[in-house]
Amino acid sequence: MRHQLKSKLIWALPVAALFVIFCAGAALADTSSVKGPAPVVIAKSGEHCKDDPNCFNRIHYAVKPVAHVQPDQLFILETRDGLDSDLNFQSTPEDVAAVDLNRCHPLTGPVYVDGAKRGDSIDVTVVDIAPDDFGTTTIVPGFGFLRDVFRDPYIVHWNLNRLEARSKDMPGISVPMNAFMGTVGVLPDKPELDKWLKREKELADAGGAVLTPQPVEALPADLCGVDGTNKDECVRTVPPRENGGNLDTKETVVGTTIHFPCYIDGCGLFAGDVHFAMGGGEVAGTAIEMGARVTLRAKVTRGGAAALPTVQFEGGAELKKLAPSSFYAVSGLPIKQKGDVPVFETYLGGKKIAPLANMSEDLTLAARNATLNMIDYLVKTKGLTREQAYVLTSVAADLNVAQVVDFPNVGVTAILNRDVFKD
Repeated sequence: MRHQLKSKLIWALPVAALFVIFCAGAALADTSSVKGPAPVVIAKSGEHCKDDPNCFNRIHYAVKPVAHVQPDQLFILETRDGLDSDLNFQSTPEDVAAVDLNRCHPLTGPVYVDGAKRGDSIDVTVVDIAPDDFGTTTIVPGFGFLRDVFRDPYIVHWNLNRLEARSKDMPGISVPMNAFMGTVGVLPDKPELDKWLKREKELADAGGAVLTPQPVEALPADLCGVDGTNKDECVRTVPPRENGGNLDTKETVVGTTIHFPCYIDGCGLFAGDVHFAMGGGEVAGTAIEMGARVTLRAKVTRGGAAALPTVQFEGGAELKKLAPSSFYAVSGLPIKQKGDVPVFETYLGGKKIAPLANMSEDLTLAARNATLNMIDYLVKTKGLTREQAYVLTSVAADLNVAQVVDFPNVGVTAILNRDVFKD
């Protein structure tokens, strides 16, 4: 448990020491003009989400708030890694295979924003993210963009600080900290929840990849668990929805403001699954996963939900800070071998798809090919194993839509941050 103790020491550093760290490269949002009550801390306790009254892992309008904050008041969420796991520096691939995905994602909250009503919106500014000192990137069997290619468990253990991630499993590689909340959102009300349940059941009935309500390991247990009062209505946290949730949007770093529609009074803000860094696409299914201490501030906009069909966000120079000084890119097109049916299209049936070598306007297939091409590049030019290359692509390469008009061959590029190669 050494890394947990060290993290507490990092968070408890005196103000002068933190000032030195921030000046060395880590960012804080400007709060100089904000005055008001002391920050509210929503602390974590216990080994797992089930041991923590401030933690839950299913979405339902009846999840009760654990704290109240005033508009413009700073509040701090202590979060767990997205798998709610026991993974540590000694963990093995076998430990990864044993991870129970029913536990993800452990979320801190919900937080009731005073004065917010259904129909309003809240504007949530990311003020600071303090990382734990340990993180992982894993390949979990059956999960990830290339789950049909990478079938065996794998783990990379990362040493983290406010500047970079390093790993003995990835020698010569340094990934810069660009932390963000992988999961952040607000609670729905009954009309929204009913709509989600209906459309996801229809997709499941059609054979699509979707996670329907699962009460095993579900929290809050009295609401969503095996004996819960609403166990068949508690939706999973894996897909993002109109309320936000598992957005996995790497641009929502410190300094950005995220706009959420409010469906219930108080809005019910929650967050978790914080990533130290992630490539656009998170292709392995995980980024650099970590626990963290997230500082936020929320404002209320009256009637703002009408302008938000889904979550939106804005910022200043944050995108420039994310840009690498050097890059290498590969491309992907919607081309495949005759006879193949891509795993993400099997539910549509293979009668038309299998005989084709060229798919029409298929961005997902183009992205898959760009990912495979980047893995091949890293294996051939950097001497990485295929698993290492998959992990590095997941944490340091961005899938980018090149164009959507040159039918049938829409294009996707995978852009690698070459700054990560240090030794």
